[in-house]
Amino acid sequence: MVKRATTILAVLVAVALGGCGGGDSDTAATTTEPARSGPPVRIGTKNFTEQYILGELYKQALEAKGFRVELKDGIGSSEITHEAMAGGALDMYPEYVDLLLSEVANMRVRPRDPKAAYAAAKAFEQRSGFTLLAQTPFNDANALVVKPAFARRHRLRSIADLRRLRRVTLAAPPEFHSRFEGLIGLQERYGLKNLKQVVVKIPGQYSRLDAGRVDSARVSTTDGQLRKGDYALLADPKRVFAANHVAPVISRKALRSHGAKLSATIDAVSRLLTRSAMQRMNAAVDIEKRTPREVAVEFLRQNGGQP
Repeated sequence: MVKRATTILAVLVAVALGGCGGGDSDTAATTTEPARSGPPVRIGTKNFTEQYILGELYKQALEAKGFRVELKDGIGSSEITHEAMAGGALDMYPEYVDLLLSEVANMRVRPRDPKAAYAAAKAFEQRSGFTLLAQTPFNDANALVVKPAFARRHRLRSIADLRRLRRVTLAAPPEFHSRFEGLIGLQERYGLKNLKQVVVKIPGQYSRLDAGRVDSARVSTTDGQLRKGDYALLADPKRVFAANHVAPVISRKALRSHGAKLSATIDAVSRLLTRSAMQRMNAAVDIEKRTPREVAVEFLRQNGGQP
């Protein structure tokens, strides 16, 4: 109990000091926005490109409807960001449904389909005073990739084939080491004792793999880097990595405070987010070096998500 309280306190301090994310306020300053009213909606994101984009999409859509929004970028992993919710530092953040089940709810048995996963995740959150809003059409599964030449040389088609190698260096973010959707699951379901993790900050795993400094990398299936076909995706027949549609976790107190307009605005954005759309936006940030704010502005304007 003491350890959990200490963790929550650390998260609350980190979130408070982080303040509002985004930073590129001049990009949106040219739009005419309605007057702000009521308490701010505090949106948090995890610490990688797709999350930064999602945070900006929801923030800008809400501001266009007259909400005041505080965006707190880059809080950390699911475990850390969910602690920020539990400690009252956030009103909502975008989460990956199956990842929530495995790493926050500690469920190891996969639900039979995305609908069942969503229902289980929503029931879990409602026990803590939260709920889930509508999930996105796109899903962003974790996956392992290697370079095509490496796959051909070692006849690799699935994760199970990695057992034939004496040692496999794997670039992945820090939390991969202690997750079921990480080394724990890969060892339990595939018997992979030969993996050596190289800790990287996303999206640094791609440069490590391209330079030949690691054999493989943990990626996300909506990563913009995967559009060019420069990487071989290893099949996951034992389903260590789940589908992972995105659904915002939100405080029911915030929903009561802000009314149905809040959930309707967020759901309208989520409905626009297909896999191809998300992959294009990720590529625009990671490869074209545009800002998440710029990419979100353009997407909403093109898709009617912002008046």
